[in-house]
Amino acid sequence: MVASAQLAEGTVTCGQVTSSLAPCLGYLTGRGGVTPGCCNGIRSLNGAARSTPDRQQACRCLKNLAGSVRGVNMGNAAGLPGKCGVNVGFPISNSVDCSRFVSKVFY
Repeated sequence: MVASAQLAEGTVTCGQVTSSLAPCLGYLTGRGGVTPGCCNGIRSLNGAARSTPDRQQACRCLKNLAGSVRGVNMGNAAGLPGKCGVNVGFPISNSVDCSRFVSKVFY
């Protein structure tokens, strides 16, 4: 029972990705700067994506989110983790193959 509860907590959802990145939308669309709330969301998401399936799911969600939000500057999106001092271990891009990224990098 405890093991299944821990697995459920570790699963990254697209809702979690969206809510973590909501404070970043101003920066991602070129209408603001990177805020502490944005960086906290990036760090939280990076910490939640511990396993390979979680990282691949987070990657897919980021890719879908970038394609569904109007006005996202992909250069800003690609540089956002670095602005927050976080290495997510995969490039943020509309063309990334999320199945290729299997390891987590913490910095």
